[in-house]
Amino acid sequence: MSADTMLALVLFAFTTSITPGPNNMMLFASGVNFGFRRTIPHMVGIGAGFLSLLLGVGLGLGAVLAAYPPAFIGLKIAGGAYLLWIAWKIGSSRQMSDGEAKAEPMSFFGAAAFQWVNPKAWVMAVTAMAVYPNPEQYALTVAIVALVFAAVNLPSVSTWAGFGSVLRDWLSVPVRLKWFNITMAVLLVLSLWPMLK
Repeated sequence: MSADTMLALVLFAFTTSITPGPNNMMLFASGVNFGFRRTIPHMVGIGAGFLSLLLGVGLGLGAVLAAYPPAFIGLKIAGGAYLLWIAWKIGSSRQMSDGEAKAEPMSFFGAAAFQWVNPKAWVMAVTAMAVYPNPEQYALTVAIVALVFAAVNLPSVSTWAGFGSVLRDWLSVPVRLKWFNITMAVLLVLSLWPMLK
């Protein structure tokens, strides 16, 4: 992989990982409602799940979905329905977790599994694997693409959880938290729009 291609890949991985989308909206809300430390499994799960999705797409799953569009439509519908349910949970939450409340942040496995129905993750994975691997060194360059995303992803998603945790004190006022959670739920739903067209 040339230096120019590597630079383009790093920029693509960074911009797609740090910009708003379902994962980052959920992490921001989780940082507010549960704090940074309790959101770590969610962050790591996103990285692991997306890495597995990238490798799956790079090793042939993307071609299967391209050949059978109804499967991709089914994934979009499943992902959209799941995001609407998460948005409802966030929007109806009225108190922060202090570590002893019944509410729990998303688990490692839940976050990892979500990547497989996350429309933005699919768009990112299919685009990355269509553009950056070199056909002459396909397996090696698929691995490089996956490793670049893995290196860029965790710092990017950590930023959103960090922003959320910084706002915990200010949002400890119930009315502020209520409107924050409603706003995050609306933004989460809106983040679906470009991917469901």
